[in-house]
This record gives sequence, structure tokens and C-alpha cells, in this order.
Amino acid sequence: MAIDEGKLNQLLGRFLDDFGATFHAAMAVIGDKLGLYRGLAEGGPSTSTELAERTSTTERYVREWLASQVAGGYVNYDREAGKYYLTEEQAFALDENGPVFMPGAFEAAVAAIKSEAKIAEAFRTGKGVGWHEHDPGLFHGTERFFRPSYAANLINSWIPPLEGVEARLKAGARVADVGCGHGASTILMAQAFPKSTFIGFDFHGPSIEHARNAAAKAGVSDRVSFDIARAKDYPGQDYDFVTFFDCLHDMGDPVGASAHVLQSLKRDGTWMIVEPFAGDSLEDNLNPRGRAFYGASTLICTPASLSQEVGLGLGAQAGEKRLGEVVKSGGFTRFRRAAETPFNMVFEARP
Repeated sequence: MAIDEGKLNQLLGRFLDDFGATFHAAMAVIGDKLGLYRGLAEGGPSTSTELAERTSTTERYVREWLASQVAGGYVNYDREAGKYYLTEEQAFALDENGPVFMPGAFEAAVAAIKSEAKIAEAFRTGKGVGWHEHDPGLFHGTERFFRPSYAANLINSWIPPLEGVEARLKAGARVADVGCGHGASTILMAQAFPKSTFIGFDFHGPSIEHARNAAAKAGVSDRVSFDIARAKDYPGQDYDFVTFFDCLHDMGDPVGASAHVLQSLKRDGTWMIVEPFAGDSLEDNLNPRGRAFYGASTLICTPASLSQEVGLGLGAQAGEKRLGEVVKSGGFTRFRRAAETPFNMVFEARP
């Protein structure tokens, strides 16, 4: 066998990057959980001792953690001053209140990895692994990763291109947010459109309980309610607007869900579907974004679908063409891409 040493070294370099990145995911979760990133952002350039004192942690652990962060490019080190610091860009990406928040993604990824043994067994049996069977960190991390993007885009960029929807929401509409999880999307819409009423549905009981508490804290419980229900049989008729945020591809029977949405809408209602960004072919998705989404899809999305009735297994990289086929198979006649971000596609479906 003839080995190309250059190609081999490139491959080994990639392995090394991934090996380090796997450990780095846990480092990011620890830094977020203990307030180390926040301590650096708020306190400015610091020694490991200063950061440890500021965050009530142990210096020796903090020193090692900081070294890992500098090596990974998440933190910088001023050798002359002997201090660690964040650039404006680093602080921006590590701020939970900003439009991007990377530690939330790491929290979800670390939680998903904990299900490796279950997923490996599912490879052998062909059975699914339900969303509810994962470590609870997945639910929390998913909300923390998605919520900043929703906050940055939903009201100002995603709803306005939908035909007549913004005006209807301002006037007072009846909205169903299906697959709402912890309710971040539902609450954001309720805060932006005080004349409308919102019902969030999810099959996962603990998430619904979390959403109810979040709505109470946000002061919108008078216009927002949450109930346990599946996408194929959630209650109610004559909704003006139905939303699915990053969940259609997780469903075992997305065609059945589409058909149910159609019969629950008013004749002039609108269904908004937010899905992970993807091209229609494998070749379109062979990039860092596709790599991340295919990995998440293997550990989370596809097993979730296969654990349910029908088990269509769309996966997180289904693409616009396949999603359009699913929506139209449920009876919708109009389907178009209304907006997009680097991580999401937003579709409008109408009867």
C-alpha cells in the first residue's frame, strides 16, 4: 500500500483538531457554568488569580482552563502583563444576551454526546432514541443556543416578509407555536405583539413546565399558555398563525403534522417553518455548518424521528426541496423561502 505522507499528515492534523475540540466543548461548558467568560468580559484583563477570586473558583483549575482557552483562540494572553483578556469579538460571541451565544451550543453538544451508547445500540437495532431520553442538558442548551438567534431575527427579519402576518399579529391574532420546547419563541412573539394570544405545544412535559415558569417570569402569562400535545393532534381550530421552530425534521410523521396544521388554520392563515440551513444535495452541505448539523442529526434528530410513528427520518439537513414536498403532501398549495440566516431557513406555507 502506497501512503501519501502529505495527505496522511493532513488527515492526522484534522484528527488532532477534532480531538482537542472534543475536550474544548467541555471546557466551554465549564467556563460558561462557572462565569469564567463573564468574569473576564466584565473584569477586563486579569491574571488567573484575579479571575479565580472574582468567580469564587480555585486558581490552579482556572490557570489550566485559561491555557486551554488561549490555545483554542477563545481567550487571549498578554505575555508582558501576564494577563488574560477577551477581544470585543470574543466577548460578543460569549455573551448570552447577544445575538450569537456559542456556549449554549456546546452545552447541547456535550449533553448529546452522553447518549453515545444509546445511539450506537440504535445503529444495530434500527430503533429510535426519543428526545426525552437524552440528558436534560440537551433541552437547556438547545434553548440557550437558539434563543439569541430568535431574539435577533424573529420579530425584525423573519415575520415581516410573511404575507400579511405582521399586521395580523399587531391587530390581534391567535397563534399556535408547535414544538415550542422551553417556550423561548412563544414568549418573544408575545412580548412583541401584546394584542395577540399564544399557545405553545410540546410533547415533552418537563419542557412545558419550564415554559410556563418562563412565561410567568416574563409577565406574559395572561396571553400565553402551554400544553402537552403532539404536532399531529394539538387542539384548536381557526389559528391565524402556526409556527414550527427547528422541529419539523425531528418528527416521525412530518406529513401527518403538515396535514394537521392545515386543518387547524384559518383558510387565510399562515404556517411558518424554521429549519436548519441546508442545500438539497449532500454536496451542498459538505462544509463546517453541514458537518455540525449532520453530527447533531445523527445523535439527536434522526433518532428522535425514528422513535416515533412512521419514522420518516428527514434529518437536520433535509433541504428546501424535501421540506417543500413534505409540506405539500400535507395539503398546502403554497410554499416558499421567506428569509434565511447562516444557520436557518424560514419558510412560509399557505393553504
